[in-house]
Amino acid sequence: MSKTKLFEPYKLGPITLPNRLVMAPLTRNRAVAGMVPSPLAVEYYGQRASAGLLITEASQVSQQGQGYQDTPGIYSKEQVAGWRKVTDRVHERGGRIFIQTWHVGRVSHTSLQPNNGAPVAPSAMRAKGKTFVGGTFTDISEPRALTLEEIPGIIESFKRGTANALEAGFDGVEIHGANGYLLDQFARDSSNKRTDAYGGSIENRAKLMLEVAAVVAAEAGAERTGIRISPVTPANDVSDSNPQPLFDYIVDRLNALKLVYIHVIEGATGGPRDIAPFDYGSLRKRFKGTYVANNGYDFELATKVLAADAADLIAFGKPFISNPDLVERLKAGAPLNAFDKATFYGGGAKGYTDYPALGEALDAAQ
Repeated sequence: MSKTKLFEPYKLGPITLPNRLVMAPLTRNRAVAGMVPSPLAVEYYGQRASAGLLITEASQVSQQGQGYQDTPGIYSKEQVAGWRKVTDRVHERGGRIFIQTWHVGRVSHTSLQPNNGAPVAPSAMRAKGKTFVGGTFTDISEPRALTLEEIPGIIESFKRGTANALEAGFDGVEIHGANGYLLDQFARDSSNKRTDAYGGSIENRAKLMLEVAAVVAAEAGAERTGIRISPVTPANDVSDSNPQPLFDYIVDRLNALKLVYIHVIEGATGGPRDIAPFDYGSLRKRFKGTYVANNGYDFELATKVLAADAADLIAFGKPFISNPDLVERLKAGAPLNAFDKATFYGGGAKGYTDYPALGEALDAAQ
């Protein structure tokens, strides 16, 4: 097997990771009543504790922040208690785990919103796309524009979510600033047509993302705060007319806040890496903390990018769904389990906690 840095330890702020593999946040739509992580989630994350770092599925910071059925939250006592069982299991197995906190903004449906209200957005523009509600994919609802007076409440919900995450035993927090959700909607000029302090210039459009980053870092400690960005992804109907200066500016400001990492989706989320020209090396140079690379990585690409010092950690998504022991399999050069797309979203144990580890697979084959 070629020499790789993938299995070398790495110091992430105050935490030592045993390897450089990160389990990317993966929405699985299996929370139970009250948007509480289920007992199956305890098993699911526990099975994957050998990853250098686990990042949970995105968890909404308020009911308003929810965009899909059965996604967990981090705003109620019951949710905190549910997550505590997850972090305890992961820590028992020697793992390290961050929670990803999100607000979906306009990517929601009235049936999920408080009092069946309209989802909120920077501007009252409906996203072309679907959300998952009532067991099926359905059109996103028409949103309304947030008023200036409401924005401090959004920032406060991220702060409160962070305090709850620490209470639930997480090692840190990743802010979801990617994939066309609320913070990304504010940053990109296709979805933000505001004319106030949160619209127009790059500085104004980046403001909400950076204000959220500042309060989360103040609450958790910058050394336990990461953020995910996706400069050119078209996910959830967002785009920007000039993403390079926008994200160069954002990363400069995140660097000034001394966040522990930026988690960068290179290309289209879950799609082509070369969808649009963008210089990720520019972000790498600007940011003094850890650079987590994401999107379409396999062992070969991860090895190459780490060798070139173009990233510090590599996030794997779908391979972790079907390979609870992905680290061990890659280390052994063993084949990977194929994933079953039909069980990605919703359901129970099938396609969630029943993928065999290498030893089990070999036993079954004999």
